[in-house]
Amino acid sequence: MARPRTFDEDQVVCAARDQFWATGYTATSLDDLTAATGLGRGSLYGAFGDKHALFLRALDSYCDESTAAIRADLSAPGSPLERLAGHVRAMVSIIAGDVDRHGCLIAKSAAELGGADPEVAQRVNRVVTEAHALLTECVGEAQRAGELAAGHDPARLAGLVLVVLRGLEAVGTCGAPQSMIRDAAEQALALLPRPAAG
Repeated sequence: MARPRTFDEDQVVCAARDQFWATGYTATSLDDLTAATGLGRGSLYGAFGDKHALFLRALDSYCDESTAAIRADLSAPGSPLERLAGHVRAMVSIIAGDVDRHGCLIAKSAAELGGADPEVAQRVNRVVTEAHALLTECVGEAQRAGELAAGHDPARLAGLVLVVLRGLEAVGTCGAPQSMIRDAAEQALALLPRPAAG
């Protein structure tokens, strides 16, 4: 009869996620994972299968949290444009506060594995698609509310915002000054087309 597990799987996944985030998939050894999680190899294999399966669980956890954060920002109190601006500024705060330059686990995973690992690529694509859909919905609401000009494709404007945020994340990881990141974000918001005065 198998013994019941005496550990919290979510805590183990979180610890593994932090290890993969810090060192990347390839450079993370099983010894690193046992040290990070406090579990022996047998327990890790028994609960999660192998290193790749544990990595996918960790990546899923990060992807789910990232999507939930976007959804929360874009459904917060305020007008649609205020919610959109709030999301951009929240992301800027995260990027500017990343003094250790950890970057984004999704972007890191895509760079390291996305071209060779279909399961990773599928997860990365899902997050980008969901983020774009949420931003498109918010932009459309802002257009209907008269805060943004109606004669523009909301999906294209949402794509612009998404690409700017991903770019800011990349240059932040490269060490760009916080002032540059904040200024670029505010400029991107200012460039979103407003209705003609009159």
